[in-house]
Amino acid sequence: MILVKSMTGYGRAVETVNGREFTVELRSVNNRYLDCSVKLPRSLSFGEDAVKQAVKNTISRGKVDVFLSVRSEGAADVKVTLNEAMAEGYLAAMKQMAQTYGVRDDISVSVLSRMPDVFTVDKPEVDEEQLLADMLSVVNQALKSFDDMRSTEGKALETDLRSRGATILSLVAQVEAGSGQTVIDYRTRLENKMKEVLANTAIDESRILTEAAIFADKVAVDEETVRLRSHLEQMNNMLTTGGPIGRKLDFLLQEMNREANTIGSKCTDVRLARIVVEIKAELEKIREQTQNIE
Repeated sequence: MILVKSMTGYGRAVETVNGREFTVELRSVNNRYLDCSVKLPRSLSFGEDAVKQAVKNTISRGKVDVFLSVRSEGAADVKVTLNEAMAEGYLAAMKQMAQTYGVRDDISVSVLSRMPDVFTVDKPEVDEEQLLADMLSVVNQALKSFDDMRSTEGKALETDLRSRGATILSLVAQVEAGSGQTVIDYRTRLENKMKEVLANTAIDESRILTEAAIFADKVAVDEETVRLRSHLEQMNNMLTTGGPIGRKLDFLLQEMNREANTIGSKCTDVRLARIVVEIKAELEKIREQTQNIE
């Protein structure tokens, strides 16, 4: 089952593979697109592209920072040997210097050890292909931990969005019910006004019907509420489908806000106008939550 996921998350993995202890940390924050930054030790820099690809395979949106360090437990395999010829050459030259210039002979092991090429360091050849495979195995563990956290947060976001969607549907139903009553109230006020003005003169019923029909057309919100309901159903379907839906939801929210604004402009009744304000407030909360969804 594909889940809705948050863009923010954290994951960490520490694993020793073939004598090397890898530590991988990932963290992410909201971002419109995928922006991945990888920090590796110089000895592993050749694997940067592979790490970015592993991240791309798991994450589609967000600013992701990856930190990787390695500690080798195979230091004993490194052999340091004394270059005797080089050391003897330095030693002889230093003694000659002391004698020739009459300076104090303070030659020591620490002084000699700092001379270039006195020691030869032999390191075992590194199988970069195997090293990369070892490193990526730990990266994938960290990504799994990271993804689990995003899924947990995503589930909470999904629950919140569904709840707010249900609240908006309830408010829309109130607007639909109140809209019809607004027309009835308008006709009653119009009829009473005409009776007051015309006194004993017979009232033109057809005129009242015409005026009421014109008013009803101006304040009708049926089309807008039908579209708003449809958008809310789309949102629920997206949440059910899961996956990277954040940007789609963002576009859908723009359409919902457009319908809510149109409904608000048609509502002449103060009570209905307040309900529309509540709808807009819920849509704004949904929009804020949507910014956190991948």
